[in-house]
Amino acid sequence: MSSDRFGTSANYKQKEQGYRDRALKLYPWVCGRCAREFVYSNIKELTVHHIDHDHTNNPNDGSNWELLCIYCHDNEHAKYTDHASYQTEVKAGDSNQESATYNPFADLKSMLKK
Repeated sequence: MSSDRFGTSANYKQKEQGYRDRALKLYPWVCGRCAREFVYSNIKELTVHHIDHDHTNNPNDGSNWELLCIYCHDNEHAKYTDHASYQTEVKAGDSNQESATYNPFADLKSMLKK
């Protein structure tokens, strides 16, 4: 078993599952960038992104997390790879894409009355 900055790989997977479970309970199953909605059958494609890119920073209130689909998550991390290769400017949590504005719960009160 390999070792990394989080300890053993097994230890990292256990920590990852812990914050992933908490994030999925805290937030709606919607990608924070593209607004794609998820259900139980495809939830494995929804990832937890650490806004400050520090995987050890896992506050209980989830303030360092955002749920991103695998494609948007890859795009977020590619910005850092591009920065190393092309010396572009990158800020954690900053995106050229506009944040999602769709709110699936906007009309929840009236839907519950039906």
